[in-house]
Amino acid sequence: MLTLPTADGRLEPYTLSGTPLVPRAPKVALTRTAFAAAHVVSDPMAERDPWTGRPAVDWEATLAFRHGLWDQGLGLAEAMDTAQRGMGVDWDTARELIERTMLAAKAHPLAPRVACGAGTDHVDPSELTSAEAIIAAYEHQAEVIEAAGGQLILMATRALPAIGADKAVYRQVYRRLIDGAAEPVVLHWLGDMFDPALTGYWGCANVAEASDFVLELIAENPAQVDGIKISLLDQSHEEAFRARLPEGVRLYTGDDFNYAALIEGNGAQYSHALLGIFAAIAPAASQALEALALGETDRYHALLSPTVPLSREIFRAPTRFYKAGIAFLSWLNGSQSHFIMPGGFQASRDITHYAEVFRLADTAGLLAAPELAENRMKALLSLHGI
Repeated sequence: MLTLPTADGRLEPYTLSGTPLVPRAPKVALTRTAFAAAHVVSDPMAERDPWTGRPAVDWEATLAFRHGLWDQGLGLAEAMDTAQRGMGVDWDTARELIERTMLAAKAHPLAPRVACGAGTDHVDPSELTSAEAIIAAYEHQAEVIEAAGGQLILMATRALPAIGADKAVYRQVYRRLIDGAAEPVVLHWLGDMFDPALTGYWGCANVAEASDFVLELIAENPAQVDGIKISLLDQSHEEAFRARLPEGVRLYTGDDFNYAALIEGNGAQYSHALLGIFAAIAPAASQALEALALGETDRYHALLSPTVPLSREIFRAPTRFYKAGIAFLSWLNGSQSHFIMPGGFQASRDITHYAEVFRLADTAGLLAAPELAENRMKALLSLHGI
């Protein structure tokens, strides 16, 4: 039994009660494309300058975590914000991550889909003052990803809001990138709750205007757009946007609050998935998607519904710190030997948050080895004087 802190400052006993889900491959082909956005596992023994230097990566553990996702039939969104791009992980590290991951994916028996984030973060912001400079930065990373064999995700860049770009500049940048890609791309609309530096993205005053603009951008060359990931945490907006997409262009939900309903759909349309939470709830996600493919909606909800409170806790405001919860569950479940993150990011959340994540993961059947998880939770509590 554990003694866990509560949000109101009390300590209360807690006994594990969940039945762990056993990870496995789906028995049938899934009817939804599902990318799990994965984190990077640090190597604390090699780390020398955690706040300002290039992070030391435990490549064996990082790639093993990805193999675990692939083994369960999930695709991978690589080198995205979940991997702390621009928040502890630099482009040099991301590049090595992409190249190592693509080699591993090509050797995997399930031939998993891997899409990789292309951005502008290898160039100093002071040099990204024009559309041409931003395009050149994107193209540099896109070339690396395409050479490695990855699909492009055009990550939202902080550079465009930083120069006060209007819609004409966004169109200039994205038109070149979309039309010039070797294969259809995934667009990336990340709300400011995930990164405040992205406020005002698409050069629009509000979400409605931005939606019209993005849909126009896609409609100009829909054959070159595989889909768009939307992370605005607004179910009604996503459903309305989804209904307006050209045929064949996917909506990849990035809504870590409402994914269960969005992926199931409303009978007319449904969303696919590109979610950070899927890395933390992989057994439930994989088996729920299998149930959906089999038409077993009750089992779909039985598996996925208990994960929603967990996801809402991990992604609660300030949402940008959600990466800590992903790494925390990876540690509890034995996918890494420590709870250290690039840039010391594990300190971005408090012990009451981690205690609640522990409770909710147990309830959802997502503590794979309960005794190990309990022992590690005890160690973290002890570090906090509990």
